[in-house]
Amino acid sequence: MQQRVKIGHSACPHDCPSVCALEIELPGDNKIGRVRGAKGNTYTDGVICNKVSRYAERAQHPDRLLHPMRRVGPKGSKRFERISWDSALDITAEGMLKAEQKYGADSVWPYYYAGTMGLVMRDGINRLRHAKKYAHQYSTICTTLAWTGFIAGTGKLAGPDPREMAKSDCVVIWGTNAVHTQVNVMTHAIKARKERGAKIVVIDIYQNATMQQADMALCLRPGTDGALASAVMHVLFRDGYANWPYLEKYSDCPRELEAHLKSKTPEWAAAITGLAVAEIEAFATLVGTTPKSYFRLGYGFSRQRNGSANMHAALCIPTVTGAWLNEGGGGFHNNGAIFHLNKSMIEGLDVADPAVRTFDMSRIGDVLTNDPRDLQGGPPVTAMILQNTNPVQVAPDQTKVKAGFAREDLFVAVHEQFMTATAEMADVVLPATMFTEHDDLYQGAGHQHLLLGPKLVEAPGECWNNHEVIAALAKRVGAEHPGFEMSPRALIDWTLQKSGWGTLSDIEQSKWIDCQPDFETAHYVRGFGYADGKFRFAPDWDKVPSPRSADWGLGAAMPKLPDHWDVIEKADAAHPFRMATSPSRGYLNSSFNEMPSSQQREGKPRAKMHPDDLIGLGLVDGDAIRMGNERGEIGLWCERYEGVQRGVVIVEGIAPNDHFADGAGINTLTSSDQGAPYGGAAFHDNHVWIKRVIVV
Repeated sequence: MQQRVKIGHSACPHDCPSVCALEIELPGDNKIGRVRGAKGNTYTDGVICNKVSRYAERAQHPDRLLHPMRRVGPKGSKRFERISWDSALDITAEGMLKAEQKYGADSVWPYYYAGTMGLVMRDGINRLRHAKKYAHQYSTICTTLAWTGFIAGTGKLAGPDPREMAKSDCVVIWGTNAVHTQVNVMTHAIKARKERGAKIVVIDIYQNATMQQADMALCLRPGTDGALASAVMHVLFRDGYANWPYLEKYSDCPRELEAHLKSKTPEWAAAITGLAVAEIEAFATLVGTTPKSYFRLGYGFSRQRNGSANMHAALCIPTVTGAWLNEGGGGFHNNGAIFHLNKSMIEGLDVADPAVRTFDMSRIGDVLTNDPRDLQGGPPVTAMILQNTNPVQVAPDQTKVKAGFAREDLFVAVHEQFMTATAEMADVVLPATMFTEHDDLYQGAGHQHLLLGPKLVEAPGECWNNHEVIAALAKRVGAEHPGFEMSPRALIDWTLQKSGWGTLSDIEQSKWIDCQPDFETAHYVRGFGYADGKFRFAPDWDKVPSPRSADWGLGAAMPKLPDHWDVIEKADAAHPFRMATSPSRGYLNSSFNEMPSSQQREGKPRAKMHPDDLIGLGLVDGDAIRMGNERGEIGLWCERYEGVQRGVVIVEGIAPNDHFADGAGINTLTSSDQGAPYGGAAFHDNHVWIKRVIVV
């Protein structure tokens, strides 16, 4: 009789709003088997992405880092030797203490992001930062522009239950390729179509996999979402679809908005967006006549210099129609505000000093090459400990990032699962656990659950989890905080209890906690998040209650009301194309880069280009090309692609740097400019030139 395989429950740790609830086969011998979505979780609903379903390939990969190492050759030489954990930690602590003694504590910069979304393993590095007064990090690389634009309207980062998409009559998926990046959005949207006959509208900058499943697909030019939104609202006011009783009760200046939009006609927007007037009219009529229209707004808005303004403009549409009042209606981006987690013990927030200087993580290249503006008159960064991120590949302005990490006076320790491009530049490399090998707590972004991710198997080799490394370093550098003495399980239990979500024992029994507020709260029926309860069509951009490091005054130039804010990096005679680095299906940032199945799916890096643009450059499908701008140039290959507007180039995913012709990755071309009002990296907002490679 065949023995039944044991099943463990967990949560996907990767940087994706789905944060799927998982069921993981445990065949024994400290290995995991098949990974599938938990059917009992009402958001995941049994569906996960192909990447995570193949996680055993990643966990048991022969190239996993298993032992601590130190560099024995020049920086970047990839020459390391195995050492003990004690030696590795002593060397790392010595590098941090030397930096502190010479330049002060704020010359040490702990750097991290979302290689794991687990709250203990991701955010615990901040406890070390705050206890030692090391330099702060302003985390702008992903969410800042989109979050700010959403909160500008609502006053709070929350919206209607995302499961309500299944109860909608029109699901608008705007600025996210959900098939690649948020597969559960498609689960609920398609359920609405099958069960209710709902229409699915997809708005993006190229005919991607999500657009191919749409009933209405609008392919606009990058950075022109605000023009489309303004023209749609023009039609709503013009044709009597505006819900005036709702507007008078729930918004700040609807009459002023209507007057402002008089000139924002579909014809005006068509010239900016590249859409047909008929497409704009049809979309406006659809949402104007469909009260249950659910706007699922994505992170594409975070990748343009005008992204906050564009997100806000799109969010204004369901406010004009009053769609918020209906189950299956309103606007949603992220549910971060509903969890009210007390992370003081995890992050050491009780010892944080706001006077310590803060570095913008998206400007890591500028910081490490000693830009005076970024250093704020202080000393250079001379020591770093990195967890959960790979900036030499994923950060903007890669040429500067590489130059910074090549500095001989910069000590770098990298705690990683694989030998990434950043680990190759390190002085010390420490082997890290994967999510099934430690305990952690996860917070949904695109949904409403807290999920437990318990340790299911032992780690291979000498891998340590993030908490172990940070606690061990704390002892060596003299950092004191109660959180260093607690286990991950104790930190989870403390956080849940202090946040009003029960205990670790409770969530161990339930596997997850549904934190969804009641309908009236989620739909702002009792008023929006501002003190007066009004949605803001005219936000004060420099006072939006959004996470930020400082009041920089960047919002002063932003449009008062929804509009096309023309601050994108424009094509010109020297750079006639606009390039976006849209997400691929096989990679997630640089995660999954190492998996053979993902590499096989993605192939070599390609620039998707309109057939007429290829002809204009004398190119044919598959030709080698050079692509560049003032920040550098790269070598890759072109792909004939009809699903993109002329003059627009799409390079999907962040392929390994060494997959490009000369080792310069795609982020060689992206800018570290700060988007308004509070910063953010504009990865989809780049002008470039393209040349054919002539083989002699």
